[in-house]
Order: sequence, then structure tokens, then C-alpha cells
Amino acid sequence: MSDLNDPRVFFAAERTLLAWSRTSITVMVFGFVVERFGLLVHLLLPKGGEIIQRNISFWVGLIFILFGITLSLLSTIQYSRVLKTLKKEEVPEGYWLHLGVVTNIVLALLGLLVTFYLLIELK
Repeated sequence: MSDLNDPRVFFAAERTLLAWSRTSITVMVFGFVVERFGLLVHLLLPKGGEIIQRNISFWVGLIFILFGITLSLLSTIQYSRVLKTLKKEEVPEGYWLHLGVVTNIVLALLGLLVTFYLLIELK
């Protein structure tokens, strides 16, 4: 439990959550780029009539996307735990406490949608 009675503690926790949000987005985007780059390389290589198969770049990209989803969810859990330790005086009155949490959950859900899209795309 915090004894500072200072709203800056809350805002610092929220900034940290948003930094993790940006990190998870970056990791997911990097995974998508790795996956698409592997597909592009495969399409540009002249191989007559071969069926496109998933190669290592697909799985590495997918792992990056899943890692970004995990970061988003874990940072949400960590932020929620910090919120429980704050006193009423440390949170500005009328402030939406869970906007960052909702943002991270939506990011995780969108990451899962991209993951499912990539998994079913080449079937």
C-alpha cells in the first residue's frame, strides 16, 4: 500500500501501462512483418506450381504476435495489482481508471484475431 497520497503515483503507473501497450503493439507488428516478409520471399522465388507452405518465418512471426498478446495481458494484470494498492487520495476524482485496461484487452483481442487469420489463411 502506498503512503505518498500523491496522484503522481497513479499517473506513473498509468504511463507504465501505456508504455507496455506500445511495446506489445510493436512486438505484434514486428511479428506480422516477419510473417509477411517470409510470404513475399516465397512468392518471389521462381518455383513452378508449388503450393505455398508455412515456413520458419510464419512460425517466428506468429510467436512474436503471441508474445505481444502476452505482454499486453500481463501488463494489464500488473497495473490492476498496482491500482489495488493506491488510496483514494492518490486517484483523481472522476478519472476513468480502467481505460488503459480496456485498451490493452482490446489490443490482445485484436492480436488474437490476427493470429487466427494467419492460421486459417493458408488452409
